[in-house]
Amino acid sequence: MKSEGVRALLYLTGVCLVLRAGASIKPDVLLETTATSLNHSMALVQRIEALLTQGNSSDVTLRIQTLNSDEIKVFQVHSLLLTLQSDVFDELLQTRNSTTIILREPADCTAVFDKFIRYLYCGDITVRLSQAIPLHKLATKYHVGDLQQGLTQYMTQHLSSESPAGHVVRWYQYATQIGDITLQSSCLQYLSWNLSSVLQSNEWVSVGEDLLLSLLQRSDLILQSELELYEALESWINQNQPSDETSGSALKSIRYAMISPQHLFHLLKKSPLMLKHHETVRDLLFMAFQFHSASPVQLAKYFDVNCSLFTPRNYLSSSWGSPWVINNPTRDDRSFSFQTQLGPSGHDVSKRITWNALFSPRWFPLSVRSAYPEQGSMQPVRIDGGRPRIIVTPSTSSSDFAGVSFQKTVIVSARKQGKVVVRHVYNFHQSTEEAGDFLLEADLQRRGSEYLIDSSLYLHVIVKPIYQSLIPVRIDGGRPRIIVTPSTSSSDFAGVSFQKTVIVSARKQGKVVVRHVYNFHQSTEEAGDFLLEADLQRRGSEYLIDSSLYLHVIVKPIYQSLIVGRK
Repeated sequence: MKSEGVRALLYLTGVCLVLRAGASIKPDVLLETTATSLNHSMALVQRIEALLTQGNSSDVTLRIQTLNSDEIKVFQVHSLLLTLQSDVFDELLQTRNSTTIILREPADCTAVFDKFIRYLYCGDITVRLSQAIPLHKLATKYHVGDLQQGLTQYMTQHLSSESPAGHVVRWYQYATQIGDITLQSSCLQYLSWNLSSVLQSNEWVSVGEDLLLSLLQRSDLILQSELELYEALESWINQNQPSDETSGSALKSIRYAMISPQHLFHLLKKSPLMLKHHETVRDLLFMAFQFHSASPVQLAKYFDVNCSLFTPRNYLSSSWGSPWVINNPTRDDRSFSFQTQLGPSGHDVSKRITWNALFSPRWFPLSVRSAYPEQGSMQPVRIDGGRPRIIVTPSTSSSDFAGVSFQKTVIVSARKQGKVVVRHVYNFHQSTEEAGDFLLEADLQRRGSEYLIDSSLYLHVIVKPIYQSLIPVRIDGGRPRIIVTPSTSSSDFAGVSFQKTVIVSARKQGKVVVRHVYNFHQSTEEAGDFLLEADLQRRGSEYLIDSSLYLHVIVKPIYQSLIVGRK
């Protein structure tokens, strides 16, 4: 009879729909006005939990044996409840030969098995950072889907929590092991966006070789400088003592062109790691020194400047941008100016560019603003129901921009679990003044918004010069290419884009005629299909006139509509 009472109690738990705590009585709007709903769900859950803790009316004994240990944990459980939560337990219970089931688990899973079993009874659980992985293992092994998903979400939301030895690297390794792409990507993004603090923590030494090489390949790393990354890599290699092959691959991923010549000379003479592996990176160092000694235009004639060696990461040092704290960001428009160097090369180190940044809490995007604003005006059109926007524009225009374009990055920091971390990163290119998706989902009006720190918006604006190839690198088996770029950059280009046309003439039946026309837009430097089928090596090629190539290059201005017409 006592067992039947337990089964009835468990059945009531399964059909209970109201999960609010306490024994409240309230009108039920779905029933007639005189009906009420009685909620005693918490009391019911407490009685079910008591079945587990006291072992009353249990019909199964679980013996949890720890692998490679004599430790054993015993639980008096109820088969009906286990089968409701797990099809794996259902199968074990149906095929058992006795009332005792023996399970073998690793030590970390055995340590949290009581929490796991309690979740099966009560549906709630308290988790510590160190317990997330073993609990996730148990939820995965026994097919407890809700717990498995909840723990993945917990780990994703607690990447910034403080722990003595760190936990994000361990979670990344576990996610890679089980193939959880969502958790793996979240961990990798957190490490990339907060790399400077990771490099200074105890967690850095625990980074595995595969993760290390993955991080070093990324251009979205946020850190103080490339030199900081090299010094951290040197520390990692000294402590982990990897193979020469791994050390060489890691050292080749450092972007030496982003380190000043003075610091490069210091590394060559003082760094034990560099002295040991100098031959491995000698060519990269040679290219870096050449990069620092020539203008971008000259360098682009001989090197592929689009390779990663010449691509900056998100550096927080003052040469690349500036922090910007906006107090009470919902109040009114704000603006500020900052300077960056034209480029990271030694040739450009003394050349500065002044940038103007404007933040507005509510305004129209550029596409619906007036095409003819007042001279020097950066004031947006304010509207009710708008959203936050930021624009970044150069205050000067210079012919020194030739061969260089700029990528602008806005970093938004926030406080999570008491720690200031990067909340979001927005990127936009030189041809775009604003980040179109900037704070698209943020509610800055709400007190305690997760995008604010003490009611202020913490930004860091970075401007990265991207070098453009002006002459392609010749390779065997290559084909003809043509690139057309402006040698100057001007604010007068606002509202105008350019279509470039290359006309190829040839002689047919003794008459010079147009053989082909190639078109490409402003955003494209080269005509991708230029002379794709031409064989200029062949004597008497139909694309040549007296062994010469006759071209006519045309640049056509295309005016853009910046004002949206009314319907």
